[in-house]
Amino acid sequence: MNIGLIVLCRFNSSRLPGKILSPINDKPLIAYILERLAISKYNANIVVATSSNETDQPIHDYCIQNNITCYRGSLENVSERFLDCAIHHEFNYAVRINGDNLFADPSLIDNYCDLAINGAYDLVSNVPNRTYPSGMSVEVIKILFMREAISHFDEDQYKEHVTLYFYKNLTSGHFKFVENNDFPEAKGLNLAIDHLNDLNLAAYHIKNMQKNHVHYNWKEIVSLYLNNE
Repeated sequence: MNIGLIVLCRFNSSRLPGKILSPINDKPLIAYILERLAISKYNANIVVATSSNETDQPIHDYCIQNNITCYRGSLENVSERFLDCAIHHEFNYAVRINGDNLFADPSLIDNYCDLAINGAYDLVSNVPNRTYPSGMSVEVIKILFMREAISHFDEDQYKEHVTLYFYKNLTSGHFKFVENNDFPEAKGLNLAIDHLNDLNLAAYHIKNMQKNHVHYNWKEIVSLYLNNE
């Protein structure tokens, strides 16, 4: 079974341009994401998927300089970029990781990949009902299923948001939605990097961590944020 971890990002994000390469203390945001993904047991196939537009050349250059696999595709049709990347690398399943998910949790990724494989699910996700914080979304997609469905992605919203079509058409696949039932305080918390304030707050917490950031699981990170309120 070939599993890929695909980090979707572009340089000119509308709310915080250049955020994927914005420095957080001593290194860019993307470095933190990749370091956390590297301790997943499914770390053999990590790919940064950006666009072929010239505005995303800095991301490509960063990947080349740091020996990171980079795939370039459509700027506007993110769903197509994700799928084409997965097909190119012959993934059976792919995990969608957004470029604003600084604290992507490898333990959640591993658990959901195991669920997807063992249960033969088309999609495993913690997005519906949002019981996990924003910025800690994990979605594991069977590529054959997406390949068969993408012809129905005829609206711009489905092209921009990779999995939205599936959430609005729940009868068309075998889905598993995971909810957070043991840490209810986490619901509604925003850990995604959308604005400069988010970036600065993340930098503050990382600087004050007592151990390497990769060794903080999602609950520990949530606790750091809650204790700061």
